[in-house]
Amino acid sequence: MLDSFYIKGVNLSNKINIKDYIFIAFGLLLYAGSWKAFLLPHQITGGGVTGIGSLVYYATGLPIWVTFFSINAVLLLIAIKTLGIKFSLRTIYGVSVLTLFFSILPQAPIGTFIGKNEDFMACVVGGLLSGVGIGIVFLSNGSSGGTDIIARVVNKYRNITLGRILLYCDVLIVSSSYFLQIGSIERVVYGLTALTVTTLTVDMVINGVRQSVQFFVFSKNYDEIASRINSEVHRGVTILDGMGWYSKEPVKVITVIARKNESIRIFRIVKECDPNAFISQSSAIGVYGEGFDVIKSK
Repeated sequence: MLDSFYIKGVNLSNKINIKDYIFIAFGLLLYAGSWKAFLLPHQITGGGVTGIGSLVYYATGLPIWVTFFSINAVLLLIAIKTLGIKFSLRTIYGVSVLTLFFSILPQAPIGTFIGKNEDFMACVVGGLLSGVGIGIVFLSNGSSGGTDIIARVVNKYRNITLGRILLYCDVLIVSSSYFLQIGSIERVVYGLTALTVTTLTVDMVINGVRQSVQFFVFSKNYDEIASRINSEVHRGVTILDGMGWYSKEPVKVITVIARKNESIRIFRIVKECDPNAFISQSSAIGVYGEGFDVIKSK
């Protein structure tokens, strides 16, 4: 396991944790920047506790970080008592870092990056950046707190999926902008658009990185191909025994499961070793185990 590997006295699991925290901070920086540069200047409401903070800001002028931190402080106390401190550690880190970014990043005047009347473009660009940021946070096993905590607490006691709880909370928050922003249905539409773009972008970021492919390679140079995939791509290789039905001759089949972004390297290796090799590539819906996703019990 990773906990047992050391290089020059450095625990690899600690190095991985540090890397995760750095990426979590970077993702939260993108998320906070999207609000300060695009959504807040154009008075667009998003989902989550940040969306609540934006509504309070539009109505009273109270800085968004004050509301964000106050609500999350209460939710974190509930999470620690209900879900345990282990779940809350990275959430505490995420809330602290995001609060810091919201407090120090200046809000761009309207029209700085997008025209003053380009509200729709602002919600699309803001939603894209928010989605990329949150996607990076999720890939690093992080959390920004807020409605994530509410969803997990409710899910513990009620048979309701996390996604459905988050959807209900976010739609309720965005719809509330109708009553706080001079009854403008247009603001609600912009908010729902930003929420949709954010959700789709998060899915694309997560699935794009985690998408896996499976290869079957038929080649007489199977030993060279397998060795290079193992040493250069750092993926496990399995050699299967087969038989060509037409030729009735035995054949070796190379089986490899890898990330989609590693496909080009595998194709290049096969072509260099055997230009006449036969390759079959297919998408793998889910791959779990060492080097891929963690096996989940429920």
